[in-house]
Amino acid sequence: MSLAALPIYVRLDGRAVILAGEGEAADAKRRLLERAGAVIVDPSQQAALAIVALDDPEAMATELRGRGILVNTVDRPDLCDFMLPAIVDRDPVLVAIGTGGASAGLAAAVRQKLETMLPATLGRTARELYAARPAIRARWPDMASRRRAIGAALDMLDGDVVARVLDGAAAETSLLRFTLASSDPDDLTLRQARALGGADRVYHRADVPAAILDRARADAARIRCDCAPDSQEPGLSLYLEMAK
Repeated sequence: MSLAALPIYVRLDGRAVILAGEGEAADAKRRLLERAGAVIVDPSQQAALAIVALDDPEAMATELRGRGILVNTVDRPDLCDFMLPAIVDRDPVLVAIGTGGASAGLAAAVRQKLETMLPATLGRTARELYAARPAIRARWPDMASRRRAIGAALDMLDGDVVARVLDGAAAETSLLRFTLASSDPDDLTLRQARALGGADRVYHRADVPAAILDRARADAARIRCDCAPDSQEPGLSLYLEMAK
């Protein structure tokens, strides 16, 4: 399954961004840009990004695109090169929720749900993990082991996460095998979903649907094969097959 768009985070502090339009929608975008530290300029100036909040945006969007500027057009996803997501802010942790322009209301509803789930201390945890990177790398030199140790420590988002990482048990080499009863990813068990989210490699038979494989980490290797591998590589590997 292909991505409708690639989510990225753009640093705008001190950088020019065009804002075209007036009124409530433009004011909301202005506040967001100012919060990100952008320098707001008019359409006659040069910038890498532009936001168009006009009743009739086609001509402006076309002109800006012709100048090589990426454009977001308010309430017109068909005229957008990039989308502005709903945001959960736990500085420096940012969670962005987008629907590809399908429904801003849905994105807002998901944001509100996440606001209740993510602790206010999440940003502090991120800063502590960053400060402890040398010690964590020394404790877990192997990247796969390090990822698993951090993942295990973050099963709980509160408390002394760094201590749990440094004191954690060794991230062992392992191979998990799952026979899936359904092709619907929503039918995955909690154990299966967690394993997919943490696996370094996913071996799978040809009949395992892409919708299931998409639940694995984006950087996890996907390896099509007819049987489980004989040897185990460092980290967590999965072998998936469908029930017959």
